[in-house]
Amino acid sequence: MEFNSKNEPSFLKVLNFLKTHDTEYLSGQDLSDVLRISRVAVWKSIKKIEELGYKIETKQKVGYKLVDKPKTIFPWELSSGLKTKFMGHTIYYFDEIDSTQRFSHEIANKENNGAVIIATQQNSGKGRIGRKWISRNGGIYFSAILFPKFDISFATVFPMAASLALAKTIEKLCEIKPELKWPNDVTIKGEKVAGILVDVSLQSNKIDYLILGIGINFDINEKEIQKELKKTPNFYGVKSLGEFSKNIKPIKFLQTLLKEIEAIYFELESKEIENIIKEWTKRSSTIGKNVKIPTEDGIIQGKATKIENDGALVVENKKKSTRVIAGDVVHLEK
Repeated sequence: MEFNSKNEPSFLKVLNFLKTHDTEYLSGQDLSDVLRISRVAVWKSIKKIEELGYKIETKQKVGYKLVDKPKTIFPWELSSGLKTKFMGHTIYYFDEIDSTQRFSHEIANKENNGAVIIATQQNSGKGRIGRKWISRNGGIYFSAILFPKFDISFATVFPMAASLALAKTIEKLCEIKPELKWPNDVTIKGEKVAGILVDVSLQSNKIDYLILGIGINFDINEKEIQKELKKTPNFYGVKSLGEFSKNIKPIKFLQTLLKEIEAIYFELESKEIENIIKEWTKRSSTIGKNVKIPTEDGIIQGKATKIENDGALVVENKKKSTRVIAGDVVHLEK
């Protein structure tokens, strides 16, 4: 099952009318007359709406009333109340897909800035360094297509900026302060709550387009995923937002996150890089820690002292100071 905001399904007329009149029952004839569709079309729309998880109360000889909405992030639900200038103005939704990131690459050159691709489940989701990202029911999985005007040198900072936007969203809605583990992991109590991946397409030494992929453990079964991933190299746990987001709907969470991503995107375009690094460092669980980072040239070990403006981590020991551009950080006890 898939939908996109460019081609609204026929049942939306009925759904939207039920939403705006959710305190009363509406007869099939009323809906037919007002919406100028047949009674059969009304009935088919009601059935489709119920299949999608909406709860409709039906009273014989009285009519229909919408009493509850699903948590699923359908395009029309995300668009309603979305307060952004461009993020999410085009939305694709898939019940199941191989990868939102792959699909984003497929459509990137014919899409508008800020197009968002959402999936309830992914069969081949991926994380950093080609790792597998498990996408189960209860998570929020999406990619965003962006056409930034900022300099190519800022592309290395964008994953960090996105993790900062997610941390701010969690702070605002879930009343908990997450931490940021270099380079872009969002954690709670030392365990990973989200994964962030950025793919960049370059042309003539300029950014052609950028695809931001985010997978959020919004309300997932932690133990199930822990069991599957515990033998993965550098695995350090999985955390679900479930216990902190009980009163927050996934749609509200994603609307807030898209607004935060857009704000940081504008900061990068305005070259306010130092402010982003400062805000990220305030939330960092890495800065000030003794760390170990395996690299192709050997293991770098020492104290993580700062983040530079290109997103590099500076690690210092008695012998020297080393800049690390990419890698998996292991926090050491001492």
